[in-house]
Amino acid sequence: MEEGRRNGGDAREGKGEKEEQGREDAAAVTHVNNRSGTVPDTETNIQEKYPCQDLTRSNSDCGILKSLRVNSGSDRNRPKCVDEVAFQDEVVAVLKKSLQGADLPNLLFYGPPGTGKTSTILAAARELYGPELYRQRVLELNASDERGIQVVREKVKNFAQLTVAGTRSDGKSCPPFKIIILDEADSMTSAAQAALRRTMEKESRTTRFCLICNYISRIIEPLTSRCSKFRFKPLANEIQEERLLEICEKENLKYTKESIAALVRVSEGDLRKAITFLQSAARLSVDKEITEQAIVEIAGVVPTKMIDNLLQICLKGTFEKLENMVDEGYAATQILSQLHESIIEQDLSDKQKSAITEKMAVVGKCLSDGADEYLQMLSLCSVIMQQASQNN
Repeated sequence: MEEGRRNGGDAREGKGEKEEQGREDAAAVTHVNNRSGTVPDTETNIQEKYPCQDLTRSNSDCGILKSLRVNSGSDRNRPKCVDEVAFQDEVVAVLKKSLQGADLPNLLFYGPPGTGKTSTILAAARELYGPELYRQRVLELNASDERGIQVVREKVKNFAQLTVAGTRSDGKSCPPFKIIILDEADSMTSAAQAALRRTMEKESRTTRFCLICNYISRIIEPLTSRCSKFRFKPLANEIQEERLLEICEKENLKYTKESIAALVRVSEGDLRKAITFLQSAARLSVDKEITEQAIVEIAGVVPTKMIDNLLQICLKGTFEKLENMVDEGYAATQILSQLHESIIEQDLSDKQKSAITEKMAVVGKCLSDGADEYLQMLSLCSVIMQQASQNN
């Protein structure tokens, strides 16, 4: 009987230890969650806390969707197939023909940022290989990766030399080649591009290359001649507006027509930029209407009144007033862009406009090289003053 009491006591003690251990484990998990900033558990909690989370994908060009999904996942705004890419009809038509024959040429996609270049080739690769073989058959390198001549000679070359075989699990035919995607290829050195051309030629049986860039002029001629070239156009205002309205409806955002028009205006054909501004505005105006003023402030646009005042001082004012006006703290590149639009509309001769815009080009180059913004803007405004004085 005494032995039975001891056994019962041991069982209760063991149970107590397990409960204590469980409480410690729960506390540890909570502590880790708190330290890492993660939200514990349920999807509803996440949606309540972050109603407008991850409207745009990261680290690559934007996915332009015809049927925009709003479920969780970092890649939810990428097109899952070539058909979902919008406003690039010529590219989509050619790619669909190539995919029907399960073959692709070497590709070169070029055009402004945010028009869907990277998303298009990734969607095409998914269609070719399916979800299982996709990771084994596709190598993606962008500007954040090391892509000097050594990488081309080793990593790219070694991947290109691997032969592939096998079929997809769904029974569809799988092409006997891999795809190497070189994003932002215009930032590769000329030596690395030259080393790449021989690899493209030698491994044409087992590998296809897709080069993606903003400026085709920075790709060496031997590479461009080996690729089928596709130009991606900036998105039309109507297409952008349609996509932004879709996002607002799916995310239950309150907005005004003026705010959507402002988004389209400040993004200049770059849908990714428009979605990023919309996301920032939504977080800034939780449970409130997104206004045009909020979009303008987030985008860092210089007020039109300030640009008009600066131009009036340049045309009719004195140099002292000009110095005070320039030192307002706005980004010089943004002032330059908006000033250019105003200069074109001014009542100046073509010769005067050409002299001013030529100076703008020089100032733009100096700013990109890291020159002092204040001095460069003074230099530009001085030239505008000189040209305006010729009218008087």
